[in-house]
Amino acid sequence: MSEASGVGLLPPVATVVAWDPPDRRRILQLALAAVWLLDAVLQLQPFMFSRAFGPTMLGPTARGNPGVIAHPITDVSRSIGLHSVGFNSAFVVVQFLIAFGVAYRPTVRVALAGSVVWSLLVWWFGEGFGGVLAGTASPLTGAPGAVVLYAVLAVVLWPRAHGSSEGAFTAAHPLGIRASKVIWVVVWGSLAALALFGSATRHAASLLSGMSDGEPRWLADLDHHTAALAAGRGLAIALVTGLVLAGIALGVFLPARSARVMMVTAVAVGFVIWVVGEDFGQLFSGSATDPNSGPLLVLLAAAYWPIHRRAPGRTAAVAA
Repeated sequence: MSEASGVGLLPPVATVVAWDPPDRRRILQLALAAVWLLDAVLQLQPFMFSRAFGPTMLGPTARGNPGVIAHPITDVSRSIGLHSVGFNSAFVVVQFLIAFGVAYRPTVRVALAGSVVWSLLVWWFGEGFGGVLAGTASPLTGAPGAVVLYAVLAVVLWPRAHGSSEGAFTAAHPLGIRASKVIWVVVWGSLAALALFGSATRHAASLLSGMSDGEPRWLADLDHHTAALAAGRGLAIALVTGLVLAGIALGVFLPARSARVMMVTAVAVGFVIWVVGEDFGQLFSGSATDPNSGPLLVLLAAAYWPIHRRAPGRTAAVAA
């Protein structure tokens, strides 16, 4: 009787909910959300709310582009200049919504889809398609436009279907290995083509020295020293840069071990471009709207990192 009573008096056992750590895809999604959050914070800088933002930041991207592309850019930049506070407030809200939408698991699909649309609009009206059609694009300074890489990352980091397993690398799902590799080749192959056949990279010295405007003295000095080293070596820089980028583009077809070496090379190239060619995305200038392409190229390389898989016998042994 006493035992039965004792059992009845026992307190209820609390249910312990196991927490599953985020997988590779989710970690990369959160990293992408962090970049979007940085963009939103940068959009809060005082310069973005001034009337100079539209005409001086967006308007010049129309130069050299065909009229059908340039005229809408000019019209939009003028409208933003006249109503800068309202437009920029809307830009801040959109980017905050994308950032938190990607970070919040139930809305990640909607946020990623919205980021693709927003990225393509900004690529046109904010970057003039990265200067690709104007002949001013260079991978050293962010071509083909940092914002288009947001759209690429949204596609390759799209959530897996429930119950599906990860592929050979994170970006292999949901498009499949072949289509994902095509995306990698298009991105890095376009960078290689711009370096080899575009004229902008051959003027590397002027590109690098021009980045010093508005930068702190230590970074401006770095630009001037780098530009001095590049003076008279434009063709060599274009050839070396193009061949390295082409090798990275083809590296996705190599065996896993060799592919990892090329992914490390891609990370190193993205970092060098970010520091030397993009001045850390000009984050210290007070007028940067994003960190530029360097960090996004690093994030893209992480999405294509070959996943190590245990042999079935070893997996069973570990489980035992």
